[in-house]
Amino acid sequence: MNNLHNLINAIEPIHQEVALQANNHLNQLTKPQGSLGKLEDIARQVAGITGEVMPTFEKKAVIVMAGDHGVCEEGISAFPAAVTPQMVLNFLYGGAAVNVLARHAGADVVCVDMGVNADLEHPNLVSRKVRKGTRNMAKEAALTLEETTQAIVAGSEIVDDLVAKGYRLFATGEMGIGNTTASAAILCALTGLDTCLAVGRGTGIDDTTWLHKQSVVNTALDVNGLRERGAGASAGASASASASAEEGSSGEYALEVLSKVGGLEIAGLVGVILGAAKHRCPVVVDGFISSTAALVAIRLAPLSASYMLASHLSQEQGHAKVLESVGLAAMLQMDMRLGEGTGAVLVFNLIDAAGKIMKEMATFESAGVSRE
Repeated sequence: MNNLHNLINAIEPIHQEVALQANNHLNQLTKPQGSLGKLEDIARQVAGITGEVMPTFEKKAVIVMAGDHGVCEEGISAFPAAVTPQMVLNFLYGGAAVNVLARHAGADVVCVDMGVNADLEHPNLVSRKVRKGTRNMAKEAALTLEETTQAIVAGSEIVDDLVAKGYRLFATGEMGIGNTTASAAILCALTGLDTCLAVGRGTGIDDTTWLHKQSVVNTALDVNGLRERGAGASAGASASASASAEEGSSGEYALEVLSKVGGLEIAGLVGVILGAAKHRCPVVVDGFISSTAALVAIRLAPLSASYMLASHLSQEQGHAKVLESVGLAAMLQMDMRLGEGTGAVLVFNLIDAAGKIMKEMATFESAGVSRE
């Protein structure tokens, strides 16, 4: 636990004065003020995060965390759990959608085995396996607090290693059959949201399986004693950096929820987000599962919210509720629901575009353009 506390305590507020300098520069460019919309938002935010008015991101990575879920034995997915290790190998051989989009964005895919229920070997696989999959959360706690903390710290250490190699921009990705079920349970436990609003179709399940999936989440909340506490949670608790000291107890509860109904890849992503914030690096959050990890990260360390950029609005119905809860706005609406980090990697291109605007666009003075 000490390593986790040290990680949280190492996160500091972003440089608001540098964000203001970036804004002043944007206002000098040959355009009406604010006319580039979210590109300007990105430029201001990454300046505040990095402490540089015009940062460069020559090395960027999408960190794909993989783990299996014991709750799959309840029949809540259209795909068997065996798909998780198969897809991990697909990532490692460069054949998945996230690999294609990462190559397009000039980014590297870092694939991490946090808890796959198989023995995997590949020279490019980062192995931080805590255990072979979670326990069935519908029958008992998915993880112990120690296992959860180990996974969070492991995620942050992966960021440490990448930062030491020159990476300064990160995206979250995941793979784990059953992880939309775990994410929905986390969302319900932390916000009090009803399962019919939090549980989505995941891998494309039919109506019967969808209703069964809701029942399984309800059972998991009851078995783990999270039902009444979730109902009393603040659904609209903003995750802005101004969150109050009440987040201390909220953080303890978030860690408990993550251990009881979460997943090892979700915990690893919490660590990635906190690690990026510790190093003053922007972290682009992908879809529903990644955003649920962001929710937990913010409950643990409210200051981490300012280091996140929400990438896209997933078709998974709980995603909008998560983003609302954490106070983040998605930049894209692409009707995607694949996960893997695919939506987050697309935003790497927008971050690069915002950087080019800052560096290459003429000012009114340099171009001899009148403001009047």
